[in-house]
Amino acid sequence: MAEKSKILVIGGTGYIGKYIVEASAKSGHPTFALCRERTISDPDKAKLIQDFKNSGVTILIGDLNDHESLLKAIRIVDVVISTVGIAQLADQVNIIAAIKEAGNVKRFFPSDFGYDADRARAVEPAKSLHECKARIRRAIEAQGIPYTHVCSNYFAGYSLPTLVQRGSTAPPRDKVIILGDGNAKAVFNDERDIGIYTIKAVDDPRTLNKILFINPPKNVYSFNELVALWEKKIGKTLEKEYVPEEQVLKQIQESATDAKLILSLNHSIFVKGDQTYFEIEPSFGVEASELYPDVEYTTVDEYLDQFV
Repeated sequence: MAEKSKILVIGGTGYIGKYIVEASAKSGHPTFALCRERTISDPDKAKLIQDFKNSGVTILIGDLNDHESLLKAIRIVDVVISTVGIAQLADQVNIIAAIKEAGNVKRFFPSDFGYDADRARAVEPAKSLHECKARIRRAIEAQGIPYTHVCSNYFAGYSLPTLVQRGSTAPPRDKVIILGDGNAKAVFNDERDIGIYTIKAVDDPRTLNKILFINPPKNVYSFNELVALWEKKIGKTLEKEYVPEEQVLKQIQESATDAKLILSLNHSIFVKGDQTYFEIEPSFGVEASELYPDVEYTTVDEYLDQFV
């Protein structure tokens, strides 16, 4: 067996980052998490940091905007995985510069978790988000850095507990709002599975300079199919309100700033079908559940059971 790559996760205490760190440590990779001083001293992050340490993760103090600390951390690993949040996506140029200077990194996974930035047809403000991710992709390619982009699609934890109903805290029991005609297919993945698939790809030559699409067949649903599955589970037919595209676009325009992004993403996913409208061609991508059939992923069907 070849030695497992040493992995550095930047943004490891964030929403998806913690699952990547957990999967890396569990799979036996020497795992490092770059954390800011203020994260280490944040009481809300204390348990997570301790869990990392307990699972053998090495905590490194550093910052995306501190070149020396970044460079020092990158020099001791083989693979860099960025899971930084939206506010720091553009700052990943600093990681690219440090990787280029260090010269030892075998693979870089930028914070591309979501759906394919090069194939999204979103309106603003989601359009700018995808353009930013695409610029990072082009910067990586321009520097000749080996990469893998992970398209994890919809985080189950963001979508399934409410069946994508804005302002809800539980799945609907009476009425459901459906964007568009409800026929566009989306992909819903458990965050732990996203972590597992990402780490599986780290040393896999089949994922080198490719997009890893996490599209397991049992997690691909149209909104109508998702509602039908939920209705079957609760033994009840819901009242359905379909929101035509023109109305969705109007809602995006008129919404408060914080709601605009989610609405524009949901328009892109559920009205335009941006997660699934294209074929995954071998020239640019591979599909995770085909590459790793041994992963027993959580299906949407199983995930929804917890809310019945």
